[in-house]
Amino acid sequence: MALDGNLNSLGLAKAPEDTRVVVAMSGGVDSSVVAAELAREGYDVVGVTLQLYDHGAALAKKGACCAGIDIHDARRVAEEMGFPHYVLDYENIFKDAVIDEFADSYLAGATPVPCIRCNERVKFKDLLETAKDLDADCMATGHYIQRKMGANGPELHMAADPARDQSYFLFSTTPEQLSFLRFPLGHLVSKAETRALASKHGLAVADKPDSQDICFVPDGNYASVIEKLRPGAAEPGEIVHADGRVLGEHRGVIHYTIGQRRGLGIGGLDEPLYVVKLDVDAHRVVVGPKEMLATRTVPVREINWLGDEPFTSRPEWRLSVKLRSTRPPREAVIRPLSDTTAEVELVAAEEGVSPGQACVFYANEGSRVFGGGWIWRGY
Repeated sequence: MALDGNLNSLGLAKAPEDTRVVVAMSGGVDSSVVAAELAREGYDVVGVTLQLYDHGAALAKKGACCAGIDIHDARRVAEEMGFPHYVLDYENIFKDAVIDEFADSYLAGATPVPCIRCNERVKFKDLLETAKDLDADCMATGHYIQRKMGANGPELHMAADPARDQSYFLFSTTPEQLSFLRFPLGHLVSKAETRALASKHGLAVADKPDSQDICFVPDGNYASVIEKLRPGAAEPGEIVHADGRVLGEHRGVIHYTIGQRRGLGIGGLDEPLYVVKLDVDAHRVVVGPKEMLATRTVPVREINWLGDEPFTSRPEWRLSVKLRSTRPPREAVIRPLSDTTAEVELVAAEEGVSPGQACVFYANEGSRVFGGGWIWRGY
């Protein structure tokens, strides 16, 4: 957080004590360090934690953000560092904007990424507006991503630590939101640095484990959550080979994802088979050899473009794209069809491209993120 001329460490032309910063606090070590560091620098810090679901029922859930223990941890950090902290009840907003779509997308055979929708529709929308209502000059989060000033304004860049980079989950951040947001941890080269800062401030969360699961699916069992949200959704049906052979029965399309190999219950065959298509209307799970998973053409919609020129100003953009959060960016040609839709042609075929996942655009060289969109048909 180095000073730059007359600007403070957050890039604002005000003294830290005259700069109000709302910090989105999940109760984890990352956002706690952000709040503590800014408080130490003399900023007027206000911590805000969102209650996204019934935390009374979630107290025993480990490895998930925004549970009851996390709210307690965030409040304790605020007390230790001497700044105000508020808990906002966002259960209804979260259900309407994130959970319901998650259930409906899964039932439609997609593989949704609710963490992106949460950032887009809750944290960087409603919470950001709340921060403005609190007369904040900016809002800071513990995300590992960088905001850099370019010739045309703030740009989104990958984190300095590739292992912690969260740009895949933040591609839908708009230029307007980016002007108000700050990501103070994005330049750190390792998580060890973050924990060292937490220890320096004496924070009790310094050794707290990272959250691993979707907050409302803490055990990773998506299907059980869908069945609770949409009773009767797990209708049984046939497992069918791509050549038409019926190989067995399944207990509901919601239990399967594109590219899945294990747990199909159709052993004893000569070739390994993978889920290549989910036919929701016919309640069928279609399986086939691995080569059927490969594709080079990926239709994308709901595009959020972060380039300096309009998205449709060129017939094509040669960038790299990431089709899953755990995969590296691959070279591609992006051909705009409108301001918010495109056809992405991969230079090399990719396996297991699934509707509901994000397709995020990156510079071929350097760290800049050019936005992205949603894969709506991956087969």
